[in-house]
Amino acid sequence: MKAVVLFKDGFEELEALSVVDVLRRAQVPCEMIGMDQMHVKSSHGIEVKMDRCFDDSVYEADVVVLPGGLPGATSLRDDQRVIDVLKDFNQKGKWIAAICAGPISLEPANVANGKQFTCYPGFEKDIPSGIHQDTLVCVDQNLITGRGPAAALKFSYTILEKLGYDANQIANAMQYHYL
Repeated sequence: MKAVVLFKDGFEELEALSVVDVLRRAQVPCEMIGMDQMHVKSSHGIEVKMDRCFDDSVYEADVVVLPGGLPGATSLRDDQRVIDVLKDFNQKGKWIAAICAGPISLEPANVANGKQFTCYPGFEKDIPSGIHQDTLVCVDQNLITGRGPAAALKFSYTILEKLGYDANQIANAMQYHYL
């Protein structure tokens, strides 16, 4: 299994880096992909060096992750490469994970259509084709969504679990006892 997290300037740190941390602790290859550059600045001004920049090898991953944060989430939504990846993953039944404002990219890719999802309160209006749920994390078919920064670890463990790994082992080692 392999994961990719897509980054644009203005991403939310907890939502992006928690996924990378949890998956790497489980020894799941997880790459940080800069959509435009190798150094990407978060919504709180923290610069993170990417593993590599976007190319077609992203399509080889088993899960694609879209963090929230502004303007990162809107920049991802407005990038046709992201929409193309989401459409491809959805068509193939691969995992798509988005958290906070990240799920807004699901609408133009037609991924949320008829599926349950969660997101940061207020962004559900940007995803009219889906069925909004007021939960921390929501899974429907090949879609994993999280509400916001407070859901970052549960979201990350859910991704790990859906990839076929023992999330409890990693959660216990991290002293997270809420699964």
